Amino acid sequence: MERLPSWIRRHLAALRALLVLTLVTGAVYPLLVTGVAQAVFHDSANGSIVRQNGKDVGSALIGQKFTGPDGAPLRKYFQSRPSAAGDGYDPTATAASNLGPEDIVDTLPAPGAEGGRRSLLTQVCARSRAAGELEGVSGTRPFCTPDGVGAVLKVFPAAGTPTRVVSVNQACPAAPFAAEYQGVRVECARPGEDYAAGRTVPVRGTARAVVPADAVTASGSGLDPHISPAYAALQAPRVAKARGLDLGTVTKLIAQHTIGRALGFMGDPAVNVLRLNLALDHLHG
Repeated sequence: MERLPSWIRRHLAALRALLVLTLVTGAVYPLLVTGVAQAVFHDSANGSIVRQNGKDVGSALIGQKFTGPDGAPLRKYFQSRPSAAGDGYDPTATAASNLGPEDIVDTLPAPGAEGGRRSLLTQVCARSRAAGELEGVSGTRPFCTPDGVGAVLKVFPAAGTPTRVVSVNQACPAAPFAAEYQGVRVECARPGEDYAAGRTVPVRGTARAVVPADAVTASGSGLDPHISPAYAALQAPRVAKARGLDLGTVTKLIAQHTIGRALGFMGDPAVNVLRLNLALDHLHG
């Protein structure tokens, strides 16, 4: 048989390599990894689905909302931490808000228009205020106004003696959180007006935060199913009252569903919200 030309032999060798690598990486390796995962990590490999009364009620690895049809928190359930993943805890849109600590000035919508954008600071303030109202405690915290927005001033001119001061996150006709700044009356903000030229001055105030940080900030993935023991303890009186339970019983359940630090030193203790709420339902039959 006449020898094949070199260019054909090279193409045949490349084709054989393609077929072998496709078989190994596209079939053998995935099947091997899947088989090991099913044998060794069966529950986690299948999404750690939690079932109750024969029905799937959630995942132990993904947070979820415990709200009513109107979107309001159900008082008989512990609430998860906020989520920035899609509409909340969406695995297909897992993400953080990507807002940092310097994001403190809101963009107020122009008159008659929708939209605007709340800064990270205002989001934290609003969540803290809402959590405080739900749990019957003070929702105030540093750098927040009593009405739940960031306590931030825009001072004009940016350098020198102030001649005009605006509470930039409080839209008119709201009363500014401070009456004056360095002898100048503080104004409310007029939506649509540009305050970029002013000097930004966050005002700390004297408030002490009672609501824990994980109650007002979203996790990096937006899917965290855990809350801190401190946040669980804050919610315990409300849940106990709504269910007609002794506070000690609810506190004991929190302790039973608190996991420690990974390997004894990584991370912080945490409470799985779904498992804790299911334990409460089981307690009620």
